[in-house]
Amino acid sequence: MRIKISKNLPYQILFGLCIGVTYLNIYELNFAVWVFTIAITFKKSYSIDLLKYTSFFVAIFIIAFIATFFYDNSFYESIRDVTYLIKPILGLLVGYQLCRNYDIKPFETIIYTGVAIAIIHLSILMHSVVIYRIVNIHALRMRGGYFSDFEVFSLILIMFYKQLGLVFSTRQFWIIIAILALSSFMYLSRTNFIQFVIFYLAMKGFLSLNKKSIVIFSLFTAFLLIGYSVIYNMNLSRNGKGMEALLFKIKNAPIEPFKTKVDPNDWADFNDNYRSYETIRTVKQVANTGTQAIIFGKGLGATVNMGREVRTNEGTFVRKQAILHNANSTVFLKAGLVGVFFLILSVVYLCRQKKSNIPIVQQINVLLFSTGIFLIVANWVLLGLYLKLDNKSILIGFLMCYRELIIKRSNQELKLNKVNHAT
Repeated sequence: MRIKISKNLPYQILFGLCIGVTYLNIYELNFAVWVFTIAITFKKSYSIDLLKYTSFFVAIFIIAFIATFFYDNSFYESIRDVTYLIKPILGLLVGYQLCRNYDIKPFETIIYTGVAIAIIHLSILMHSVVIYRIVNIHALRMRGGYFSDFEVFSLILIMFYKQLGLVFSTRQFWIIIAILALSSFMYLSRTNFIQFVIFYLAMKGFLSLNKKSIVIFSLFTAFLLIGYSVIYNMNLSRNGKGMEALLFKIKNAPIEPFKTKVDPNDWADFNDNYRSYETIRTVKQVANTGTQAIIFGKGLGATVNMGREVRTNEGTFVRKQAILHNANSTVFLKAGLVGVFFLILSVVYLCRQKKSNIPIVQQINVLLFSTGIFLIVANWVLLGLYLKLDNKSILIGFLMCYRELIIKRSNQELKLNKVNHAT
């Protein structure tokens, strides 16, 4: 019996590899895999939409590169910043180039890649609980990961598979839902919960401006405010276990990024509001450098002196930070206010999708719009597309190419129908 292998299978495997490598938190490996993928999947042409969106990140990089010549930054830090600042560009190209044709089944590829990652995540958690008897939620997150935007995205796709024109049996649907939902929840990530809500509301049509959406959004906002008021007035411990730990993080979430004063000598204040502390130090140090730094940044290799040694997620201790939690602060440090302006434009561009009469294109536009809205949050708390672990840029490039393929096929069918009617 002859087994027929799809021509798209190697590209689907490469897609899974490019997504999966980000979870290893080894940026050198991540960078190498993405560059290798771009090299072997190079396309002859690219859409105007992709080039326009990519141009925002190219502009940020160019500004930072030019600004470097005006400051005495570390050569090593500068080279490392090159790889960090071109990461969104690489991801967009990887995603775009891996979507080879209409038959690659992009949505199914994303869903099954998400399922594979979720199974690995749940296996790690199970192994940690059964073998090492780890039940502390902080220790489990350290082993299994702190978030997974990709799994939440996959979960949304399977939840709305009918809208996306996908075919799954009832059994397949519930199995995939169970795996992705459980794994996504076990990250206990505040940003992932926000991501899920944004995408769910958008796919339901509640983020469109009409009477029904305004009523539902108002009710949802009221529910959130009441819920947060209850949580805020609860006596929660930062060292609590399980649900208490999650509730404490939720309680602190709206305050953490926006404090204008943080006491570095108060462990609780410093630990709970570290993102604000980073931003405060960055703004002060860039402003003290001069007007040129404020407008164009301090270039590649620029760092922020934290005033004390802080522990990184890798377990090392550093005093000078080259990459911050906040994408806006990081871009401000490297490329100034002009760079931040282009970063904001990239979000606006993603949110403003061209209208289409093609149903599947409409759904892709909603997904891209939702990603843009979510990036407002992700840029503030998790470095957005610049994060080492981030893979949303691949998804964006993948969806942009798929949308282009659908529109192209639709136009070809329209022309063919006109010819047939004419004859």
